Amino acid sequence: MTSGTGNSDDWTTPGTFEVAPGVHRVPLPLPNDGLRAVNVYVLRDDDGLVLVDSGWAIAEARSALDAALKELDCSLGDVRRFLVTHVHRDHYTQAVHLRREYGMRVSLGAGERESLAASMTPHRNPLAEQLGHLRLLGAGELADTLAGLTGSRLSTEDWELPDDWFHDGQQIRHGERTLHVVETPGHTRGHVVFHDTGSHLLFAGDHVLPTITPSIGFEAALSANPLGDFLASLALVRRRPDARLLPAHGPVTPSVHARVDELVAHHGARLDETEAAVARGASSAYEVAARLRWTRREHRLADLDVFNAMLAVTETAAHLELLVAQGRLTRSDVDGLRRYATA
Repeated sequence: MTSGTGNSDDWTTPGTFEVAPGVHRVPLPLPNDGLRAVNVYVLRDDDGLVLVDSGWAIAEARSALDAALKELDCSLGDVRRFLVTHVHRDHYTQAVHLRREYGMRVSLGAGERESLAASMTPHRNPLAEQLGHLRLLGAGELADTLAGLTGSRLSTEDWELPDDWFHDGQQIRHGERTLHVVETPGHTRGHVVFHDTGSHLLFAGDHVLPTITPSIGFEAALSANPLGDFLASLALVRRRPDARLLPAHGPVTPSVHARVDELVAHHGARLDETEAAVARGASSAYEVAARLRWTRREHRLADLDVFNAMLAVTETAAHLELLVAQGRLTRSDVDGLRRYATA
C-alpha cells in the first residue's frame, strides 16, 4: 500500500493512499479529460468494502481499481456498495458495469432521476439538451461544432437505474462508521455529499473542490437557478461542523470551511463582473462569457477548447440567472434567443 495521502506530489499518481484509518483514496484515470483523474474512496470494514464514487467505465480505470484493491489484499468481489455523489459519467458509470458482474448495490441521489432518465433514453442525441440550451444562450456556432464532434447517437449501455435513491438526512452505517447524506444541489440537481462527523471527514464529490470551481449549469435536466442552488448548498455545508475535505478531483485538504469561503468569494466577484459586462452592452450569455476571463491563466473564451467553452457559456448563464433572481438584471426570450439587461 502506498503510504501517506499522496498530496505531496501529483494527486493523480496511481496508487492507494490512506487518508484516515480505514479510508483510502484511489485516483482513477479519465479519458481525454482536463481533470485527468477522479478520486474514489475505499472504506474498509470486516463486512467488506464500500466505495464512494466509482470512476468512468473505461478499461484503464477498471485496471487501476483492480490494482488498488489488490494493494489492500482485496478484490472487486469484496465491494458491497457504491455510494455515488452524482450522475456524471466519471462518477457513476463504472459502478453500473461492475454491478453487472458482481451484483453490488449502487446508490445515487434522488435528484438525479430526470438527468439519468435522459441518459437512458434510446437513440438520444449526445448532449441534446445542452446543445439546445447553448443555442438559446447565443452560442449557436459553438453548439454546431460540438454536435459535429459528438456524433448523432449515444449508446445507453453505461446507464441504468441505481438500486436505491439517497435522500437528505439519511444515515449510512458501515461498521463503526456513520455517514450522513447531505443533499447539495448545484453542480447537478441530485448531488450529495457524505459527512462522517465522527472522523471529521467530508466525502465532497464535485461540490467542493480544492483547486478549481465546479462547473455549474451543465446537465440534461437543468435547474431554474443552478448557481443559487449551489451557493445555498455551500452555505448548508458551511453550517455543518468543519471536516477534512476529501474531493473527487484534487488533493485532500484540511478544511472544508476554508475552501467554501473561497468559493463563495469567487462567485461573489464573478457576479459583479457579469453584471458589469451586461452594463457595458453584452446581452447574451455568450457575449458576456466572451468579455470575461477563464481559468487561473486568465484565458479568453476564444482560447478555450470547445468543451470548456461550452462550460464557460453555461456557467455564465447560471450567474446571469442568479442576477435576475436577485433583481439586478432582467431577462427576455425573443426569437429563440435569451437576452439580459440591467434592471
